Amino acid sequence: MSWLGILAIAYTFGKIISLVKLPSILGWLIAGMVFGPYMVGLVSSITINETWYLVIEKTAECLAGVMIGSEMIVSKLRKYGKSIIVTTLFQSIGTFFVVSVVFLCVFAITKTPLYLAPIFGGIALATAPAPALSIVKQYRTKGPITDTLLPMAALDDIVGIIIFFTVITTVSITKGGGEGISIWKTVCSIVLPIVIGSIIGFLGGLIARKTSKKWSLLLSMIVPMLIAAACGIVIDLFLFGSWMFNYLLAGMCVSAFMSNMVGEEKLQSFLHSFDPVLSICLIVVIVNLGMPLNYKTIAGAGLFTLVYIVARAFGKYGGAYLGSSVSKAPTTVKKYLGFTLLPHSGVSLVFTGIAVTTLSGFDPDSAQILQGTIASAAIINEIIAVILARQGFKWGGELPIDKKNTEVKVR
Repeated sequence: MSWLGILAIAYTFGKIISLVKLPSILGWLIAGMVFGPYMVGLVSSITINETWYLVIEKTAECLAGVMIGSEMIVSKLRKYGKSIIVTTLFQSIGTFFVVSVVFLCVFAITKTPLYLAPIFGGIALATAPAPALSIVKQYRTKGPITDTLLPMAALDDIVGIIIFFTVITTVSITKGGGEGISIWKTVCSIVLPIVIGSIIGFLGGLIARKTSKKWSLLLSMIVPMLIAAACGIVIDLFLFGSWMFNYLLAGMCVSAFMSNMVGEEKLQSFLHSFDPVLSICLIVVIVNLGMPLNYKTIAGAGLFTLVYIVARAFGKYGGAYLGSSVSKAPTTVKKYLGFTLLPHSGVSLVFTGIAVTTLSGFDPDSAQILQGTIASAAIINEIIAVILARQGFKWGGELPIDKKNTEVKVR
């Protein structure tokens, strides 16, 4: 019941934040952080690690994948496909390279183990898609930045997982004897969501395109995503033994197949009916991002935190700019896409947890440096990044405007 109370508070905070023309996600993040384990404590750290809680949160992630999958229409991908792939590779690999090189220099000066640098780079390259998706939904953004960002969110996750686990596996083998990392689990965490989501999405699409009534269409498209989430939960609990399955990617694949099979009219009808469910799912996901953020880490934030935030921002913006230029993307994408890629906390905390667990066995001091730096950076960066992400859409001209040339507040 306390958890439901936090969701209600988050919804209220989001409404208040939106009154001053800031994204509602800020209110949701603040509610999660303030009323989570480290401040008020309405929900304990034990609760957010219990199976029932994680089942709800992972199911919400899967359903939130609709926002990405419903935009992956073949005709749209033909228009932006090359640009999306090229830009994703440039901004992901570029961020990894920039952060790694910068920290190599800093660690050489501070006499910190140099092998930590690529781990920081591997964590930094990932983008948390949920914050950007919530901004897209709240403001109904439309244009080339939005069309590029949504499918990029899924591709960025894949690139991030591949690079991070390559780095942490290499470090584990060379420094810690190879314990704690499972290659097959890493590969399956990417492949299984795509395979399972695609199969379920195809079968669901066959059923959905035969339905005509509004509620039957809604159910025929929601149920396959719930089935995909259930498959992921079973795999995590009984095969992986940890929460590695990419639920957002699975939900994206399910909805992408169905969206292409049902036709534009049915798709729009479904999205309209699904909107309240999507709103709830996004609040659940974002509040969950805020709960692990310990405000006390801000007090200990130092040089490494500042370097991390600045280097990552430079890598994301510079990589997106260069990739968009090479792929000849629209000018607005080249100039402003980078700002929408700055949100980071969810994926960074997952990667950090894995890295800290790996390092603790043979280098606990480095594990503490890594955990403290990323935790404090997550709080500081997320607040700044959400505001800048919204500004990126605004500068790119993709926020709705009314007759007085002011931003429309989407209710």
